[in-house]
Amino acid sequence: MTKRLTADLASGALTEALADLAEDAARVILPYWRNGVVAESKADDSPVTRADQEAEALILTRLETLYPGVQAVAEEAVAAGGLPASANDWFWLIDPLDGTRGFVEGREAFTVNIALIHQGSPVAGVVTAPATATTWRSGAPGGGAFRRRFGDVWQAIKVRNRPASPLAVMSHSMNDVEAERLASRHGCVQWQGMDSSLKFCLIAEGRFDAYPRTGPTSEWDTAAGQAVLEAAGGRVMAEDGTPLRYGKPGFGNGGFVALGG
Repeated sequence: MTKRLTADLASGALTEALADLAEDAARVILPYWRNGVVAESKADDSPVTRADQEAEALILTRLETLYPGVQAVAEEAVAAGGLPASANDWFWLIDPLDGTRGFVEGREAFTVNIALIHQGSPVAGVVTAPATATTWRSGAPGGGAFRRRFGDVWQAIKVRNRPASPLAVMSHSMNDVEAERLASRHGCVQWQGMDSSLKFCLIAEGRFDAYPRTGPTSEWDTAAGQAVLEAAGGRVMAEDGTPLRYGKPGFGNGGFVALGG
């Protein structure tokens, strides 16, 4: 199992395969978008739709076929059956539809997230935005990050050097006062609200410079975006200044900041 996994990781073939899979999941999701999809409430009061569930089923089935035996921690499976007691050395983190509230409301900023974790670090990740038919992925270790429109060739991306007037991107649900306070803490005089893991990708491609977050998130919300951003030359730091890690008890994150150049 790990021999093929590590070989594909080293060559970049792993994230190529994950990108194809995430785009197939996007094709499952899109027929529900702006088509009267109904959300149910999970135990934590977060929404879930048939699009989430069907996309996750596809991802889990395909991952088990591609790389059998690798532990998978996926949002809807966790909601239905509970969290694993612990994380293995290698495991997947999967959010089949990140930004479900915005998806139900018809907004464009929802994503499919698939990340591979090794000993607590995100070593590969793919983020797909179904509404805009765009995918971002990390490459082979040290090989950079890439973006493509569905069906197009991959284009290399990287974070920009920090400009004189840095821009922050924030959670769409954050109120203006808190957003301005967080943005200014990181030297940003302007900010924009947005749903989902797209925030990491927009920093990775040089459109924003910081994404600070104080509220709790789940590890599957951030891992794929972190992998892409780090491959593009950025970083994601926990509140203690160390890189954000995975496989923590409860698979939850505290505060963090994602930064570009």
